[in-house]
Amino acid sequence: VQLQASGGGFVQAGDSLRLSCAASEHTFSANHMGWFRQAPGREREFVGEINWSVNFTSYADSVKGRFTISGNNAKNTVFLQMNALKPEDTAVYYCAASRYVLIDPLVDAWGKGTQVTVSS
Repeated sequence: VQLQASGGGFVQAGDSLRLSCAASEHTFSANHMGWFRQAPGREREFVGEINWSVNFTSYADSVKGRFTISGNNAKNTVFLQMNALKPEDTAVYYCAASRYVLIDPLVDAWGKGTQVTVSS
């Protein structure tokens, strides 16, 4: 499975961006799809996910109330709506998909990453 992520860019603090991710084929049933990010000099961290089996979303505390995940299970697509962006949101954002859990070592498929830069 290949995940194609898009939508990154350069914005000002307070602006919004929407990231998109689509799986190229249905080779497995991705019950979990979501996003991670990695800022320069830091480890990759969980941003949020959607669990299709129970239609439930969860988010990192740092983005709660500002970021929203949505998508289409049948099309294996997921979106990340990012509002009220802050400079500390600057990172490469990775789309991820898994059958069982969306925990970094256990992720089944990764996208290549898309850069988000937020200036102050």
